[in-house]
Amino acid sequence: MSFEPQSSYTYDEIITCGEGKLFGPGNAQLPLPPMLMFDRITKVSTEGGAYGKGVIEAEFDINPDLWFFACHFKGDPVMPGCLGLDALWQLLGFYLGWTGAPGSGRALGLGELKLTGQVKPETQLVKYVVDIKRVMNARLVLGIGDGKMYADGELIYEAGGLKVGLFDNSAKD
Repeated sequence: MSFEPQSSYTYDEIITCGEGKLFGPGNAQLPLPPMLMFDRITKVSTEGGAYGKGVIEAEFDINPDLWFFACHFKGDPVMPGCLGLDALWQLLGFYLGWTGAPGSGRALGLGELKLTGQVKPETQLVKYVVDIKRVMNARLVLGIGDGKMYADGELIYEAGGLKVGLFDNSAKD
C-alpha cells in the first residue's frame, strides 16, 4: 500500500497516522490520543500560505471533559500552553511526512512564542495554521514554519520559527 497525498484528513485518517500506518514504517507519525491535539486536518498544500511555500491547517473541537481541564488548574481550568505549541509541531511533522520525506519526526525548537489568550472549557473550536517557510530534504530533513492558533476565531498563539526534523529511527530497540 503506497501513500497518496490528500488535501485534508479525517479523524480516522489521522489516527491511522498515529498508528504508523499512513506514511509507512519508520516514517512520520502523529501521537495518539490523549496527546493528539486536533481532530481533523482541514487543509494541506505545498502551495499558498504566508510565504507561498505551503500551508497546513487543522481543527480541535473543545469540550469541558477534555483530560487537561481537570488537572490544569483545579478551579481555574485552562488548556496548557505547551499542548497548543505541541499541536503546531505535530502539524509541521505531519506536513514533512505528507511531502514524502522519510524518517520519524522530532520537534527541534522555535524562534519565538507569543501567547495572548487561552483555551477554556467554554471554548468551542481551536484552529491551527502553520505557514511553511522552508523544507530541506537532503541528508537532513528539516521543516521550518510559523504557526498560529485561534480560539473561536481569536488569534491567541503566535509561534515563529517552528522547527521539526525527520530522523532515521530504523535502529530503535
